[in-house]
Amino acid sequence: MFMGKKYIEVKDLEVYKAALELSQYVWEIVLKWNYFAKKTIGTQFVSAIDSISSNIAEGWGRYHKKEKIRFFYFSRGSLDESKDWTRKA
Repeated sequence: MFMGKKYIEVKDLEVYKAALELSQYVWEIVLKWNYFAKKTIGTQFVSAIDSISSNIAEGWGRYHKKEKIRFFYFSRGSLDESKDWTRKA
């Protein structure tokens, strides 16, 4: 809080909460896979899915608007990559 104003934290953003929940869901699924599936698809899938919320958080923490937007674009790209891994899984 600064001079009576409350700033929104990244953990309060609905899009961040949804991305984090999705990440946890995918982790639970991939952990049950056999070694080969984890090694080939699982690692890439988890990495892409984790990048969605991570890039939202990093963008939210940036000061300049252009920097924020850049990380939000990265997040959207990770979402599209995750869709591809979902199809493969």
